[in-house]
Amino acid sequence: MVNKLRKKFVITALLSLLLILVTMIGIINAINMHQVVSEADQLLATLASNDGYFPSKVPSTASPLKPKASNNPNIFDWDVINFNHSKETPYQSRYFWVRIDSHAKVIQINTVHIASVSSYTAEDYAIDLYFSASKRHGFYHSYRYLITDSTDDTKLIFFLDLSTAIINAKHLFIQSVGIGMLATVAMFILVFLFSGQAVAPAVESMEKQKRFITDAGHELKTPLAVISANIDVLELEQGKSEWTTSIRNQIKRMNSLVKNMLTLSRMDEERMHVVFSDFNLSETLRDAAFSFEPIAESQDKKYKIEIPKGIHLMGDRASINQLAYLLIDNAFKYSSANGSIHVLLSVDNKHIVFEVSNTCDTIPYGNLDRLFDRFYRADYSRSRETGGYGIGLSVARAIATSHSGTIEAVRDGDRIIRFVVTLPKYIQKK
Repeated sequence: MVNKLRKKFVITALLSLLLILVTMIGIINAINMHQVVSEADQLLATLASNDGYFPSKVPSTASPLKPKASNNPNIFDWDVINFNHSKETPYQSRYFWVRIDSHAKVIQINTVHIASVSSYTAEDYAIDLYFSASKRHGFYHSYRYLITDSTDDTKLIFFLDLSTAIINAKHLFIQSVGIGMLATVAMFILVFLFSGQAVAPAVESMEKQKRFITDAGHELKTPLAVISANIDVLELEQGKSEWTTSIRNQIKRMNSLVKNMLTLSRMDEERMHVVFSDFNLSETLRDAAFSFEPIAESQDKKYKIEIPKGIHLMGDRASINQLAYLLIDNAFKYSSANGSIHVLLSVDNKHIVFEVSNTCDTIPYGNLDRLFDRFYRADYSRSRETGGYGIGLSVARAIATSHSGTIEAVRDGDRIIRFVVTLPKYIQKK
């Protein structure tokens, strides 16, 4: 149980960290790419507004004179940096443009500011965009393009090379993913090392709870045995009466509760070693099922048993017998008056399926998985009548889980509920 709790804690912490890292990496790279595209669109808009050339002067928003640098050369002077950036942008930008007339004829090409594109390549790119572009701006290969209309009924198609920015964005993505992976590994090591301390209070509380259940169960056995012996003496001396019968029924209920509580406590302990062996599952289930036939006759209920012979299982026979008894007993307790109970065993290529179904007056709404919660009872008044404590199905789930199986409750219409146990198949050696 401690290892399972630590594992859940580590997994939860790592998933939370991964979610944060993935979100941060995605936002950082998205903002970076958005900034690249935004700056490219601004440069293209500047070229378009000046007929394909950068203005000879610095934009009016910046000072035409170089600002005075700081006396301390080790400190970044942002006024100087912004001025230099504005002045150097025309020389750092790699772009070309093509002018096309209304007859789709290229009449002017400018490739002076780019070395990797020839006039023939520029013409091919422009003609391709002229006929295929659905938007006035977008991406074409590694270029950001802009299509504008001139006053002389021609079109100017601008191409701005973003290969350097795209490579830088790729490097940023790889670096951020690498840093995220290193952070995840470091987080895993730290969380794993300190997970024991983090779950220590919960583990201590669970250990105290299990110890209390175990001690209380053993302590209750002695007075129950004494009361049972005293009832035997009273019945020998004075005969049976409704009072002794009532006391004996309550003792039976208490013994059943103590037994189930101790079973759950043992199932929760990782140190518990259940000895598995090959046994005849068909015989075990048939013995458990046939023991309820007198109850079915006395309650006038239809009881159908379909258990084929020769099915074997590698498991704990006593636990499986208890599982069958709990499910069939639960079916009789909560089945409708003059209802029906069906016990079925089947096998396929991979699994063994044991199923107990019964008719009932009402099926609980919502998630039926709650039926397996400890001390959960869908109908408290019915539970008082039948003597249920809401712990039997919890024990049944614990037994199924200890055998690497599953158990689930399934609605079958409005009046039938099925409890289906699925166990891994064991192939008997011949």
